[in-house]
Amino acid sequence: MSQTTYTIAQLNTMPEAEFVKVLGGIYEHSPWFAEAAAQKRPFANAAELATALRGAVDAAGQEAQIKLVRAHPELAGKAAVRGELTAESTREQAGAGLDQCTAEEFQRLQDLNAAYNRKFGFPFILAVRGYDRHGIINAFATRLDNEPEVELQTCINQIHRIAQFRLNDLVSA
Repeated sequence: MSQTTYTIAQLNTMPEAEFVKVLGGIYEHSPWFAEAAAQKRPFANAAELATALRGAVDAAGQEAQIKLVRAHPELAGKAAVRGELTAESTREQAGAGLDQCTAEEFQRLQDLNAAYNRKFGFPFILAVRGYDRHGIINAFATRLDNEPEVELQTCINQIHRIAQFRLNDLVSA
């Protein structure tokens, strides 16, 4: 598909498989949330679509939410180094300057990723739009002090922000 943005009318009327293909990347490697939202069509506007997607995530339960968090790549992590990020994640991380880290900043991020994964068992999630690499490193270090249940909810909230940014990029007025 060469089209990069869609209207709500187009999304409402496309076959379910196409709807899921178009929206399946809104929540990283988790098309089942788009599948759930497809059942709630038609949507009056993009806000209703966002609410349906968010509702599917919030209703999914902790096990599915942890799976969703784990579907996300580490910031400046191994997948980024190997060039294995989704196009969306690559753009988002580059937009925050993570592709321009000094050797010291990159090592700090690697150390933070390792400490965070040891403590929580899932990757650190931050909607990086609006952040630079210094702000990301500071947020990372601060959130390491959170309790696991607080951090899981923080990650889910950040994932919702990422999804909203991606949806805004994909759905035209």
